[in-house]
Amino acid sequence: MRIATYTHGGTQSYGVVTPGGIVDLGKRIGAKYPSLLVLLEKGGLDEARRAAEGQKGDFPESEITYLPLIPDRINIYCTGLNFQDHIDETQLEKPKNPRLFMKLDESLVGHKVPLIRPKASTEFDFEAELMVVMGKEARYVSQADAKKYVAGYTLFNDGSIRDFQKRTTDQGKNFYHSSSVGPELVTMDEVPPDAEMKMYARLNGKIEQSTSIGNMIFPVPKLIEYFSAITRLRPGDMIATGTCGRVSYSDKAFMKHGDTIEIEITGLGKLVNPIVDEK
Repeated sequence: MRIATYTHGGTQSYGVVTPGGIVDLGKRIGAKYPSLLVLLEKGGLDEARRAAEGQKGDFPESEITYLPLIPDRINIYCTGLNFQDHIDETQLEKPKNPRLFMKLDESLVGHKVPLIRPKASTEFDFEAELMVVMGKEARYVSQADAKKYVAGYTLFNDGSIRDFQKRTTDQGKNFYHSSSVGPELVTMDEVPPDAEMKMYARLNGKIEQSTSIGNMIFPVPKLIEYFSAITRLRPGDMIATGTCGRVSYSDKAFMKHGDTIEIEITGLGKLVNPIVDEK
C-alpha cells in the first residue's frame, strides 16, 4: 500500500495511490483518522487497506499537490556519515556509533514542489537518502524487533547548505523548504529487502549518486535500536538513514535555479523537485 498526503481542490487530505488514481482516505475514514499521522498513531493501517481495497480512484494523481508525507510537528532524526564512500570523500573519521542531528519540519516540501535555494548561500547541495517512518511507539527496542515498529519507507532529499553546515551541521540542514520527503509511505509488505534496494540521485538527468541500501554502516534496525535508547520514537516520527558518496566528488556542482533533482530507490519510486531561487 502506498499512501500520500496532498491537497486536492484546496483541501488537505491523504489517500492510497493506485494505478487508477488516488483513493481518498480522508473521504472514507477521515472522521476517525483525519490525517496520516493520526492513522499511524491509532494503528489504522489495516483499516485503511480495507477502505481502499477494490475502490476506483477518486481523482487522478495529476490533480493533487503533494505535501510532505506527514506535514505535522513530528520529530525527524537524521543520521550522518552512514556510508563509507561518503566518509572517504569528506575525509572525516568513521563513527563508532550512529551520528544524530535533527531536522525541522518546516525545512520539508513534498514531491514535485520546488526546493528553495536561499539568498544566504549558493552552496545548495542534495543528499539522496532512505527515510524510515515509525508506525508504533518505540523505546529501548532491540535490533531483532526493530522493524516491527516501522510503518514503512519513503524517499528523502536532505538539502544541505554546505557553507552553513561547516559552522554546525544543524544550521546547514534546516533552511526553509530546502529538503523534500515522499512521495508516498510504502508499507513494509511492499518494500524489498534492504540489500536489493538501489539508490540514485540524478541532477538534471545525470547520475550523481549511486549505491545499495545494503551498504549502510549502521542498518535500519541498528538505527532504531540506538535512537530508541536515547528517546521515545513516536508514530509518524521519521529516521533519515544517511547519504552515500558522489560519483565524482571533485566535479561536484551545487544546485541552482532551473535545475531538477531526482531521488530514486528500488521499490519506493522517485522523489522529484525543481530548484528555485528565494525571492
